[in-house]
Amino acid sequence: MKSSHFLCLALALTACGRVDHLGRPPELTSPRQTPEFVAMTNPPLEIPVDSGRPEAAASLWAGTTSSLISDRRAASRGDILTVVIQIDDRAEISNSSGRSRAAGEDLSIPDMVGIPQRLANRLPEGASFDNLADASSSSTYKGSGNISRRDKLTLRVAATVIDTLPNGSLQIEGTQEVRVNYELRELTVSGFVRPADIDRDNEIAYDRIAGARISYGGRGQITDVQQPRYGQQVADILLPY
Repeated sequence: MKSSHFLCLALALTACGRVDHLGRPPELTSPRQTPEFVAMTNPPLEIPVDSGRPEAAASLWAGTTSSLISDRRAASRGDILTVVIQIDDRAEISNSSGRSRAAGEDLSIPDMVGIPQRLANRLPEGASFDNLADASSSSTYKGSGNISRRDKLTLRVAATVIDTLPNGSLQIEGTQEVRVNYELRELTVSGFVRPADIDRDNEIAYDRIAGARISYGGRGQITDVQQPRYGQQVADILLPY
């Protein structure tokens, strides 16, 4: 009885992921529930303007981000930059191997201090020391393999600096959700960048992100249909054939 209750509970929990779009489009994640929002609402303090010098407020060399000639590239926690993802990779691997081996052994004792001749009369009929053992073996192996893969993806996503590391590198994270009819497409990117790799347009290429984690997927009715049922996935894992 307990096992049946446990099975029902497991099935209910696995179905919770689809309840949010039962008969309606999947819900979008609130931007205020992301690490980017936390980083923006807790940015580092800007360089204060000297209140004793009124002319400092109108200076073009002020240290604030609103300065006319300030560097607008992302440099601290809460800043935003654009990640350009242009993946066009192709890999083709073809291998072949072959192996062949042959071996033979022949052993006989026709003469050894007269011992074979003395023992020859005691051997069964047809037996002789002249051809004591004869063995041969051979083996042949051939193998081949071929891999062909093509990945192409072009995207742009805004990411936020969520932390500044002790060595000056920036930890970034960006999310993007696009809902079309009953399907929600999700794009996430995260990693570590050097401020020097950010160009003047406040953009950075994906191949300059260390530890890059890029995910492009989604959820909705189409994704549900394309995925096998949980029971089938469990059966594929447990069944040995």
